[in-house]
Amino acid sequence: MNHFAPIEKACTKAGGLSALARALGVAPSTVHQWLVRDRPVPPKRCSAIERLMGGEVSRKDLRPDDWTDYWPELSDRSMA
Repeated sequence: MNHFAPIEKACTKAGGLSALARALGVAPSTVHQWLVRDRPVPPKRCSAIERLMGGEVSRKDLRPDDWTDYWPELSDRSMA
């Protein structure tokens, strides 16, 4: 999965970029910056997106390179 796909999926499921922005309480330009990779999705927004999407778009999907830094409890290794 490419890094664009999760935020694109969230936008589509929410009813568009502006609808996702409204649901998150951010400006549409902020969501656009996430889409074009000007800025990564902040960890607190990842959690909100995951909740809004009912887990269909996860925090791991949105931050594939560093999710364990923010949510180590999601790692299988931390459950052992």
